[in-house]
Amino acid sequence: MRLVGEAWRAYAKNFERSAFRLEVQPTYTMPTEQDSVRRFLAGEPVPEGHNSEWHATVRANIAAGKTMQRVRVVRQPLTDYQRYGFAWSVPGNVAAGEDIRVLDLTGESLPPLPTFDFWLYDEKTVARLDYNMDGTQIGRELVEDPDLTQYFEWRDYALKHSVPFLEFLN
Repeated sequence: MRLVGEAWRAYAKNFERSAFRLEVQPTYTMPTEQDSVRRFLAGEPVPEGHNSEWHATVRANIAAGKTMQRVRVVRQPLTDYQRYGFAWSVPGNVAAGEDIRVLDLTGESLPPLPTFDFWLYDEKTVARLDYNMDGTQIGRELVEDPDLTQYFEWRDYALKHSVPFLEFLN
């Protein structure tokens, strides 16, 4: 089932206990972020209220006793998009309560991870995110009858071999 609009946004708000995201793309070419990326690359400061809607969602979930985790896979050197995210977006997400970790695979050839991104909600619901090579999102879909064991293995590997965002920066 394709996930669009409010049906998609509801998953980030309506899970019961936990949300985990694996991000494996080196670049995300999201139309809503293009101006921000351009401004970052031009050396402008982070604007007031940047990503505030997501921060409010994270804070509400954390206040309700839910957990939100994300592992960002990278290889050195970081892409412009990764540098933008680490400078402008991730610090605010972490401050809002999202547990963001970084898995640096520089020098690794074939880690036991998928080539696509996904969200795992409450250890039972999987939303797969697909992208073109340039980082343009081409679809989000609810995975019907997912092999949860495989998704747990990917999540557990990513969590075990990653470091907290602030540790990665040091």
